[in-house]
Amino acid sequence: MADKAQIQEAIKTQGEVVRKLKAEKASKEQIDEEVAKLLELKTQLGGDEGRHQFTLKTAKGTRDYNPKQMAIREKVFNTIISCFKRHGAENIDTPVFELKETLTGKYGEDSKLIYDLKDQGGELLSLRYDLTVPFARYLAMNKVTNIKRYHIAKVYRRDNPAMTRGRYREFYQCDFDIAGQYDPMIPDAECLKIVHEILSELELGDFRIKVNDRRILDGMFAVCGVPDDKFRTICSTVDKLDKMSWEDVRSEMVKEKGLSEEAADQIGQYVSLQGGMDLAERLLQDAKMSQSKQACAGLTDMKQLFSYLQLFQVTDKVVFDLSLARGLDYYTGVIYEAILTQTGPVPVAATQNGAGEKAEEGVSVGSVAGGGRYDGLVGMFDPKGRKVPCVGVSIGIERVFSIMEQKAEASAEKVRTTETQVMVASAQKNLLEERLRLTAELWNAGIKAEVMYKKNPKLLSQLQHCEDSGIPLVAIIGEQELKDGVVKLRTVHSREEIDVSRAELVEEIKRRTSDV
Repeated sequence: MADKAQIQEAIKTQGEVVRKLKAEKASKEQIDEEVAKLLELKTQLGGDEGRHQFTLKTAKGTRDYNPKQMAIREKVFNTIISCFKRHGAENIDTPVFELKETLTGKYGEDSKLIYDLKDQGGELLSLRYDLTVPFARYLAMNKVTNIKRYHIAKVYRRDNPAMTRGRYREFYQCDFDIAGQYDPMIPDAECLKIVHEILSELELGDFRIKVNDRRILDGMFAVCGVPDDKFRTICSTVDKLDKMSWEDVRSEMVKEKGLSEEAADQIGQYVSLQGGMDLAERLLQDAKMSQSKQACAGLTDMKQLFSYLQLFQVTDKVVFDLSLARGLDYYTGVIYEAILTQTGPVPVAATQNGAGEKAEEGVSVGSVAGGGRYDGLVGMFDPKGRKVPCVGVSIGIERVFSIMEQKAEASAEKVRTTETQVMVASAQKNLLEERLRLTAELWNAGIKAEVMYKKNPKLLSQLQHCEDSGIPLVAIIGEQELKDGVVKLRTVHSREEIDVSRAELVEEIKRRTSDV
C-alpha cells in the first residue's frame, strides 16, 4: 500500500482535476466519476481524514416533514379520503415508475418534465408524472370498462420548484376518476361537487372553480383562424393566462408560435369572457362560434352541466371561463380548475395575479385542484383501440398543505402530533413492573397509551410530558391504589382526579376520550 504522503499528494492532484471539471462545466457523469475517485483515495487514508463529509440537505424540490406537519397533513388526507368514499369510490395503486413509452407523448409541452431512469435490466423506465396516465394504462391492461376510483400517491416532475408556493419535484396527488359510458355531464358534475365539498370542508378561504371545454376552445381556435396543426401549442399558451398578462400571451402566440395578429386579437375577445349558463346560451347565438359544430356541442353540454350544478347547489362558486385551457394533451371535453382567492393581505410567496382579475375579486393564490374529461386516453393503450370514457379531478395537496401549515403557524392553536389517550404514571418508586402491566392491559383493550422509559420517573416529569404533548388523561398508580384495586384517573386540563376501579378503567377512558 502507498504511504500516507503519496496518498495525500494523489488526493491533492485529484482535487484539482475535480475543480477544473467543475470550472469547465463538464458533464455531471464525468464530474461524478472523478469525485468517486477522490472519495476512494480519501478512504485509503483511514481515520477522520478519510471520512466522507455528507452534505446535509434534501434533494432540490423535495422536503422532509416533521411530526407537526405530518399531523396537519394526515388531517387533510382524511378529509379528502372521506369525501371520495362518500361518493362511492374504490381505491387502487400503481407502480411509481412506468415503461417510458407509456408516458411519452401524453403531456404535450410538459413531456420535457418527465424523469427518465437509467436502463436497469433491459427496460426503459420513467417516474410517473401524474396518476391519470397510469390509471388509463391500468384500465386498458385489465380490460376494466367502468370504475369509480381514487388514488393518492407521489408523482415526480423535473420542474423548477417554487417550494414556498407548494410547488415541488416530488409531491402527492389525490385523484378521483369516473370511467365508463354514462349520460353526458352527470359524472362531470359530480367531480365538480367533490371539489366544492373538499375545499369547503378544509376551510381554506374563498375559492372559485373555473370550467371550460376543449371542444369550445378548439372551435374557438378554428373560427378565429388558427391552423389545425397549431391548436395544441396555442392552447398551451392560452393556459398561461393565469400567470401572464394578455399582452405577453399575445406576444408569445404571434412572435414565438407564428400566429397572425388578427387571429390572436380574435382569440383575445373570447378569452376575456366569463359567466354561467347565460354565457353558454349567448355563445350558441354568436355569429362565429355557431359556425363550429364542435363548439356548439361543447356549449350545449356546458348548459347541461350548469343545470346539474344548480341541483348540486354549487353554482355560487363555479364560473364558465373561456380563458381556461389546461395544457395537458389528453383532455377531450369539459376541463376545470379551482383557485383560491383572498381579499386580505397575501404572503409575498403566494401572490400571483391571474390575468384580467379585478382587485375586488381578490388575489389568486394558485390552482388547488384541476381535472377534466379524457375520453381517448384509454384507447391509446388498448390493442383494439377500444375507448373507455373518463372524467376526473386531482386535488393539489401540496398547495393545500402549504396554506394549512401557514394557518396553523398563524393561530396559537397547538397541533397534536400523537393520538395518545392516556399516560400510565406512578407517584412512587419501584412500580415500573406495575406500570408496564397496566399499559399492556390498556394496549390490549385498544387504548392508545404511553409509559415513561425510566424505572423511577418523577411524577412532575410525567405530568409535564402530558402537558407538552397534549395527552388528555393520566392513569396514576401507587401502592395504596394497587391494594384497593383502583387507578387514580387525572384529567390533565382541569387537574381533577377520581378513583376508578381497575375493571372499569378501560370504559371510563373510552368514554372520556370519545371526542378527542
